[in-house]
Amino acid sequence: MTTVDASRILDVATGYMASQQLFESSRIGLFRALADGPRPAQEIAEHLGVSERIVRILADAMSAKGLLRRMGGKYQLERDAAAFLAGGGGEVDLAPFLTFLSEISYSHWIQFPHTVDTGEPGDLGMDDARWATFMSGVMTYNALHAREFGRLVDVSSARRALDFGGLAAGFAIEAMRRNPDLTTTFLYASDFEDGVRRAVDDAGLTDRSEVRSGDTATTRPAGTYDLIFANHVIHRFSEAENRGIFRNLRGAATAGAKLTLLDFFLDEDETPRALDAQHAGEYLVIDGTVVYPESQVRDWLAATGWHVTDRITLPGSPRVLVAEAV
Repeated sequence: MTTVDASRILDVATGYMASQQLFESSRIGLFRALADGPRPAQEIAEHLGVSERIVRILADAMSAKGLLRRMGGKYQLERDAAAFLAGGGGEVDLAPFLTFLSEISYSHWIQFPHTVDTGEPGDLGMDDARWATFMSGVMTYNALHAREFGRLVDVSSARRALDFGGLAAGFAIEAMRRNPDLTTTFLYASDFEDGVRRAVDDAGLTDRSEVRSGDTATTRPAGTYDLIFANHVIHRFSEAENRGIFRNLRGAATAGAKLTLLDFFLDEDETPRALDAQHAGEYLVIDGTVVYPESQVRDWLAATGWHVTDRITLPGSPRVLVAEAV
């Protein structure tokens, strides 16, 4: 006889408690305080200038969630926390993204009942300081996406790439670092052009890059390419606009060219991936943009000259649909 219990329900229902404890652990520097090795709560508290009681609550919570380990009365970093939260692990430092979630995203999720009832996004209430937090967090999360993209999406055979209409140049830059024969044309909306140029210059890839501007929804790219990145594009546009984008990109693709389409998708799997469904709510409550069903996106691609060959799930990040020009 199977025994039921409420653990799964309560784990979901109290998830906001864990997220707030994670945000505050990052904000006060708990993970960084352990970067040089294990410490007891009292020593951490003295180092951070907070009470031992607060350290014990936060450190126990992070240990329960697998980010810290408590041994012999001392706390130490687990590998993931050391890599992404302590500021010295050689990976993307996720602290700015956690600040965005705490200061921007969380307050918008409080407005989620209004979004459920009306289908409308919440009130951003943005000022310059909040926009700075917003952009720092989003670009940090994009940097994680780019890292996982470069690690798991093979573009080693490509020679001429088009990075089209995205939000960050990191995907193409990561691909170029891994493929020294790859050159890239960046075609972004005009207000992103300067940022792309700086990113390319900072990466030392200016001699293998060209930066252009154009309207993402309508521009027909000049030239022909054997690799096209359309990453973080489709959730920002309507069905008709996305069909037009895919049609225009097909016109710039050589036969057999590869298209990568990175975004969150609502899948048809028996057990849906939580991250995609959660971001469907996030995008809607933040600014009304759309996480589309994967099956719908596949239909758009098929109707505009593309054949999907693979779906790659990036850990902690969006998925990538890989298509071939036919």
